[in-house]
Amino acid sequence: MARVRERRLRPGSGGATSKLRGRENRDGITLVAPVVLVVAAIIVVPIVWTVVLSFQDARYVDVARNGLFNELTLDNYADVLTAPAFWRALVTTVQYSVATTVGSITVGLVAALAFRDRFRFRAPLRAVMLLPYVAPVVATTFVWQVALNPQYGVVNAFGTQVLGWEHPVSFLSAAPTALGTVIVYDIWRYFPFAFLFLGAALTGLGKEIEEAAVVDGATPLQKFRFVVLPQLLPTIALLVLFRMVMAFNEFDDVYLLTGGAAGTQVASVRVFEQLTGSSDIGGASATAAVMAVFLGVALAIYLRLTARQREENR
Repeated sequence: MARVRERRLRPGSGGATSKLRGRENRDGITLVAPVVLVVAAIIVVPIVWTVVLSFQDARYVDVARNGLFNELTLDNYADVLTAPAFWRALVTTVQYSVATTVGSITVGLVAALAFRDRFRFRAPLRAVMLLPYVAPVVATTFVWQVALNPQYGVVNAFGTQVLGWEHPVSFLSAAPTALGTVIVYDIWRYFPFAFLFLGAALTGLGKEIEEAAVVDGATPLQKFRFVVLPQLLPTIALLVLFRMVMAFNEFDDVYLLTGGAAGTQVASVRVFEQLTGSSDIGGASATAAVMAVFLGVALAIYLRLTARQREENR
């Protein structure tokens, strides 16, 4: 009799379970739907529309006259890929991205190691270290422009009066030095980003292995190279990914410092100048799409190499 009752109850219990699952699914969809709609409206739709515009021979006048749909063409991509200015901008972007990524992570690592152990005034000094990252970019670029001005800047005044420079240096308007100055500024501004990540990673490392290495006679450099650095590599790999994406799409730093002049025209500045200078919506969209493809390929290669490296380490 008990078995018969169990058999009779199973269909009912299964129906209740299916109803409960259906209700949970509906609740989950209700909760996720607003997020999906916001992401689609803010990210997906602009990306798709940029790709659509890249195939249109459209300027502001054409959009005002014909609306959002204009004549389709492949000339935009042909113009982008055959323009020497595009390839110069691409090379400059790669140089800028690699140099600022390596520089900011290196300086951030040195700072994190310096602040690893407790000492007096450690907390306020760590707060000061974050100022370049949290300060408004407009304010910091203005300070740098004033300090590096060849006529009244404090850097040139110190160089000519103390270091013996014959002539003031045009840090932001001369081609040989402008890109280097922008790179140095970006390293200074974003090393706190790496400092935060690496400082947190160092806090989570156990010191037993380091103490054992010291007992075995390891020097501080050997301890860092063979004990500390291998444990930080996953964090550094993640930082490289973040910083490369950020630097590849950087606009405000370069534009506010140099306006893209003197050999500092990166891809984002070129897209902006196409939009504002010639009102070429289609050409600017095509440039942005091509740069996105280059970035996607570079990131895919990097992720493949890091994944292979992790597999070899296992």
